[in-house]
Amino acid sequence: MKHVSILVVSSSPADTPAPPRLAISQLGRIRRIVDAAVALAEKGGFEGVRLRDVAEASGVSLGTLYKYFRSKEDILLFAVNEEGERLEAVIAGRPPKGVEASERLAELFGRATRGLTRRPNFARAALRSIASGDATMAAQQASFHLRTSRMVVATLRGEAPDASKPLSEPVGSASEQQIALVLEHVWFASLLGWASGLHPAGQVSERMASTAVLLLAASEHRSA
Repeated sequence: MKHVSILVVSSSPADTPAPPRLAISQLGRIRRIVDAAVALAEKGGFEGVRLRDVAEASGVSLGTLYKYFRSKEDILLFAVNEEGERLEAVIAGRPPKGVEASERLAELFGRATRGLTRRPNFARAALRSIASGDATMAAQQASFHLRTSRMVVATLRGEAPDASKPLSEPVGSASEQQIALVLEHVWFASLLGWASGLHPAGQVSERMASTAVLLLAASEHRSA
């Protein structure tokens, strides 16, 4: 989803209809709803986000909340996509450094992991929402993955991601897209392990650095 100051729904695959633009008053209500849900998640995790409490904290009725969001997972995914937008803006302004692509990728995922896990209760709630498997939120989940792929491809090339392009616009070669997909899957699986208490957040970054080295070495071997 795009930032709340622009649209309710994010850029999504080309076959998804364009969302309507909203009035300032509607944007303000959405902003309050999202901020309230994030604050509740930070205090009590996923279980701490109850829609009645979100509505009360944001100063809207429960019926008004349902005009904009289907569920608490929907709200939390909205917040995750906003986090992704902010990360991409930071990466565009200060791209990962390193002579080798693996070094740059390690920095990218290290920064992304630190950014997401700095608020652990919210991060665990967000990851649970992403893993919910709710088909009604496919467009939001697609936006998150497409944005991550765009950052990975740009980092592979030693470039800054172009956030001005729509997410539906393809980026990278087939090989680059495959590398991005594998890295995303490993990152998500590692984050779920962190969320479950299997390992610290630092180990997520270490696994991503190792995966990048192995994946790029395999890619170079195939193309040799």
